[in-house]
Amino acid sequence: MDLSYLAANLADVRERVAAACRAAGRDPSEVVILPVSKTFGPEVVRAAMALGLRRFGENKVQEIRDKAAVLADSGIAWVVIGHLQTNKAKDVARLASEVQSLDRLELAEALDRRLRHEGRQLDVLIEVKTSPEESKHGLPPEQLPGFLDALRAYDSLRVRGLMTMAVHSDDVGAVRACFRRLRELRDAAQARGHALPRLSMGMSGDFPLAVAEGATEVRIGTAIFGNRAHS
Repeated sequence: MDLSYLAANLADVRERVAAACRAAGRDPSEVVILPVSKTFGPEVVRAAMALGLRRFGENKVQEIRDKAAVLADSGIAWVVIGHLQTNKAKDVARLASEVQSLDRLELAEALDRRLRHEGRQLDVLIEVKTSPEESKHGLPPEQLPGFLDALRAYDSLRVRGLMTMAVHSDDVGAVRACFRRLRELRDAAQARGHALPRLSMGMSGDFPLAVAEGATEVRIGTAIFGNRAHS
C-alpha cells in the first residue's frame, strides 16, 4: 500500500493551520493538530506515526480496542472524540489517554469508577452543543457552569477544556458563531475559577474559522488521511 500521500497531506494541513494563525494574528505554535484516524487501519496509523504523530483521535471505542491490540508496542495516545456510551467506560479507562466528548454526569461517574479501579487519571474535555442540529451531541451551554462545579468531585477526571462541533453549513457566519460561543463559554467559566486552557474545535472543512475564533486544537481526518470508505 502506497501511503506516501500522508506526508504531503500533513505538510499541507500544517501550512494551512499556520496560515490561519497568521491571519488571526496568532502564533502557529498555539494550535495543535489531532489526526483523526477513524475507519483507517493499523497500517495507515503506523505510516502516520513514521511522520512523528503519536496522538490519534477515534470516534468509536471498538476501533481503539482493535487498533490498540495490533499497535500495542507503539506508545500511541488514543483520544476518544465520538459520543461515548457509559458501557464503554471500562475500555476507555484502560486504553484511552483522553476523552473529548464528556457531556453528562452519568458518564463522568462511570469513567471515574473505572479509572479508580485502574488506578489512573484521564484528561477530559467537555463537549458542548453549540449547533442547533439535533444530530449533534453535547452538553447544553446553559448547563456548563453546574456541570463544571459537579466535576470537581471526581479526582480521576482532569478537566482541561471544552470541545464542540459547528453546524454543518455553507454559512460562514453560522459556523463561526458556534466556535465563538464555545470560546465565550470558556472565558466565562475561567472567570468563575475553572482553568480551561484548551478549545478543541474545527475539522477538515472548517478549521480556519475555528482558529480565527481561538481554537487550540483542530481535529483533522479527511485532509490528512483522505476520504473514508465508511463512517
